[in-house]
Amino acid sequence: MKKVLVIGGGASGLMAAIAAAEHGAKVTLLERNRQVGKKILVTGNGRCNLTNMNQDSACYRGGEPGFASTVFRQFGLSETLRFFEKAGVYTRNRNGYLYPYSDQASSVADALRMEAEHLGVRLALGNRVLRLKVSGNNVSGPRFTACTEGWNYEGDACVLAAGSAAFPSAGSDGSSYTLAKSLGHHIIKPLPALTSLQCREGFYGRLAGLRMEASVRILVNGAELASDRGEVQFTKTGISGIPVFQVSRYAVRALDEGKKVEARLNLLPVFGEEKVTEETKEADTALEEFFRKRIRESGWKSGEAFFSGLFAGKMAQCLLERSGIPKGKKAEEWSEKELFRLLSCIREFRTDILAGGNMEQAQVCSGGVDTSEICPETMESLLVPGLYLAGEALDIDGACGGYNLQWAWSSGYTAGLHAAENTQSFIGKGENL
Repeated sequence: MKKVLVIGGGASGLMAAIAAAEHGAKVTLLERNRQVGKKILVTGNGRCNLTNMNQDSACYRGGEPGFASTVFRQFGLSETLRFFEKAGVYTRNRNGYLYPYSDQASSVADALRMEAEHLGVRLALGNRVLRLKVSGNNVSGPRFTACTEGWNYEGDACVLAAGSAAFPSAGSDGSSYTLAKSLGHHIIKPLPALTSLQCREGFYGRLAGLRMEASVRILVNGAELASDRGEVQFTKTGISGIPVFQVSRYAVRALDEGKKVEARLNLLPVFGEEKVTEETKEADTALEEFFRKRIRESGWKSGEAFFSGLFAGKMAQCLLERSGIPKGKKAEEWSEKELFRLLSCIREFRTDILAGGNMEQAQVCSGGVDTSEICPETMESLLVPGLYLAGEALDIDGACGGYNLQWAWSSGYTAGLHAAENTQSFIGKGENL
């Protein structure tokens, strides 16, 4: 019976262990925490958004375009849904976002743990892998030794699924990178993703706690790189919320490269996304028409009173200040230039981005093990035969909405399946890289 080691007891590691055991392997799962699936328990605010019906390839980011899509052809959404139904997790569809019907993330973690135990997976908990050694040759095949503080575990194949450096309170410590690098893999610098953004301007302390519908565009050296729309949250130091998380990986990576990063928010996206510029300011945009009508009907109001029912008071005050309009000036007395500056500020609320959140605040990382060194059909290393990688250890990060978990299920199952079936399919290929 083939022995498979799985390092990491998160979503991808559990899936890999189950797949390997289903296909006849004797599996030992090594997890540094005293429980498996710890990070699963906090996903989706404790409800576990386990996947999404909209599997757009653009929702998976990394250095190798198409890598994730190839993996999903081995084990995709339909296979994931069948797997969880068989494991006893009935799903609830909320506008394409799938949750366990119980709305309890523990349902997913428990189902995976019970499935692994039922298949005979040995759960070696409280075991942090300090070193991973490979021995053997092209004739005898590889032999892996995972060294922990208390014991050395051996296997014919190994799945490295120990997560990323993000969200260390759930047990992630970046050990996947250290272990993969020790075996010759290149690590693309891990940086926070799905995180808040810190901004330069000093008015955010006054806006802290405000939530509002807005669209967010990220500009790097003046060129738009990413955009999203939803409920933006204003913090003491900048902007947060789902749409900010969705674009944050692009901002953080650009900042790390020393580029100028700016965010532009449309605070009234319901009126469309037309850009208000010097050339178009005479045009009757929907937003301009709305404001001129509002001025005709209640132009006697001044300052924050004019914005009552449209913006919160602290945002109204900020908009007036940024537009150079005196607080007490009646709306019907605003000049055309003042109105134009106000419309521009609402349509393109500009802010300079200084940094993203740290690893403790980030949900996942961008970066990780270079996927050009991995076979997407099997998740086997092209450098180390018999070594498979899965989940957040790799340079793949998904958007919010269940995509990172779908990546964990797909990459984990594919890795575990092939680790059990064949560990020598790429022997010798690493010499040509």
